[in-house]
Amino acid sequence: MSRFSLADIPDLTGRTAVVTGANSGIGLVTARVLAERGARVVLAVRDPRKGEAAAATMTGSVRVRTLDLADLSSVRAFTRELPGPVDLLINNAGLSLGPLSRTADGFELQLGTNHLGHFALTNLLLPRVRGRVVTVASLGHRIGSLDFSDLQWERRPYKPNAAYTQSKLANLLFAAELQRRLAGAGSRVISTAAHPGISSTNLMRAEAGPSLGFRVEKFLVGLIAHSAEDGALPTLCAATADLPGDSYVGPSRLWGMRGAPTLVGRAARARDLAAARRLWQVSEELTGTRFPLDEPATTTS
Repeated sequence: MSRFSLADIPDLTGRTAVVTGANSGIGLVTARVLAERGARVVLAVRDPRKGEAAAATMTGSVRVRTLDLADLSSVRAFTRELPGPVDLLINNAGLSLGPLSRTADGFELQLGTNHLGHFALTNLLLPRVRGRVVTVASLGHRIGSLDFSDLQWERRPYKPNAAYTQSKLANLLFAAELQRRLAGAGSRVISTAAHPGISSTNLMRAEAGPSLGFRVEKFLVGLIAHSAEDGALPTLCAATADLPGDSYVGPSRLWGMRGAPTLVGRAARARDLAAARRLWQVSEELTGTRFPLDEPATTTS
């Protein structure tokens, strides 16, 4: 893939993009650039006041809609109230927290928000999606694992970092299985994924606790992190470049931590087709949503 930059993003006039978590960080930059290129952009945010503040910094056609990915009733309301077709769905929102917390539906908060909320949102919107679904993952997926016997951390001692990397592995498995199902249904929509590398916005917030170790880690990350503008480039590339389905885009330098976007590899666990299919089935059961197009040619047991 040639070196991708903002100059490579085409005119998007007439297209509609939904960006989750678009009130700050990489989501804000992504939404702003898409709007500048002519897209009608929906900022799908949990706090509409923060969304309006973000929208005020943008030019072009920008609307704010409330979406709390940690509450499936909010996801359903958002999809019911969103008018018209969607050309780009950017599943960007994510969080990383310290203590064990749960969503309105009882899911572990990181898995519930980062994966299950986006899973439900995608399935509910998919009949109206005309172009592409982009899911934002993380380098953290490489150390992630899925414990299907305890996805919600109800029996194991809770480990925030392990819960986060589990959710990011789930993002990539979801993106791959979504592409398989789209292809099997003969859809022209494609599923891609991206990760920002190490960005100065990468969830390094005080919720994790202002301990000495946290402060040292934040300082070290700051030495190698690139800006939110650079961190958004892989997402923008995955959304607009001429790429095949199931492409994964990330920074090209420092082992994927920074640099211009390029096609990147993923951990073996993120290429596990059986795990991807099992995760999809479990996610359907948990969210009460299903793939809305025709079934793939090859079904799974």
